[in-house]
Order: sequence, then structure tokens, then C-alpha cells
Amino acid sequence: MDLLQMVLAATQNNAVDKLASQHNLSSNQASDVLSQLLPELGSRIQGNIKQENGLESLINALGKGNHQRFVDEDSVLDDPNTEMEGNRILGHLLGDKDTSRQVASQVESNTGVSASIIKKLLPMAATLLMGTMSKGAQSSGLLDNLVNSNGGQNDLLGSVIGSMLGGGSSTGNQTDAGDIVGGLLKSFLK
Repeated sequence: MDLLQMVLAATQNNAVDKLASQHNLSSNQASDVLSQLLPELGSRIQGNIKQENGLESLINALGKGNHQRFVDEDSVLDDPNTEMEGNRILGHLLGDKDTSRQVASQVESNTGVSASIIKKLLPMAATLLMGTMSKGAQSSGLLDNLVNSNGGQNDLLGSVIGSMLGGGSSTGNQTDAGDIVGGLLKSFLK
């Protein structure tokens, strides 16, 4: 299951239609844009996880950020605070506005949707991805286990990530297995 399908499952397919109507797009256009943005953001999360303390930061963000509301409550996609939160997430993932512009330009060339609209969809995609991860982590009980583990947190995180990714070994925050974010989401959304 790709990231878009995971987000759609978490939002009960409402997110694409909601974003399409907000930005005067067809559902297919919104779906095309999200299908390009979500993997890009997922790879950025994966890159952040590989940084020192990156996985712990993700687990803390999922545990404290109340991100689940982004996929559980349709009305939150209309809230200006959601865009602000999405921009904060993007700041962590992309670093600066130039990178956001580059991502929007690339998606524009692939989809034909205006980069100005894609820039508006980027923070929404970020909140939907974090919301999906948070929802899955909360519902699986995995997040509570990770947040409540005191000593040996790196060992626990490493073994959890290794088992989620099909037995790949993990040392600290480095893993030799494939897509960390996809593995996290697949595990959370089983």
C-alpha cells in the first residue's frame, strides 16, 4: 500500500475531496498532487530519522503533537492553525522555503497543477502524513510502549524498527532496511 492509500484509509477517503474542493481542483488532480507530495515528505522523514536522535524526535512528536486530529476531523483541514502546524512540520522536513518551492515546481511539472496551489497543499500533506502516522501509532499501542520505555530506549526503538521492516538490523538510528516511514505506517495501520 502506498502512502496516499494509507492516508486515504486513515481519513476514510475524505481528505482528497476536501482538499480538491478547497483549491478548486478535481479529485483526480488533488490525488495526483498528494501521490507525489506524500512520498517526498516520507523520504524527508526517513532522512530525519537517520539523523542523531531523529527517531526519538519523531516518536516524541507523534506522542505530543495531537496530530491524529488531522485525519479524524474533516473540519480541521479548513482551520488556519492546521496550515501553520503543517508549515512547522515542513520546516523540520524541508528546512527552508527554497526547498518547498523546488518540491512544488517538480510536482507542478509532473501534474500540471499550478505550483502556487501545490505550495498551499504542501502543509496539508504534511499534517495528513503526521496524522496518519499518529493515528496508527496510537491505535496499535506501539507509541505508548515507545514513549514509556525509559532505559534502553535506543535498543527498544532499534528492535521495533527492525521487526517492522522485516528483520533488518538496526544500530542506534541507522538501519540497513528499506523504507522506514513505509514500514512504520504499514505496521501502524495493520
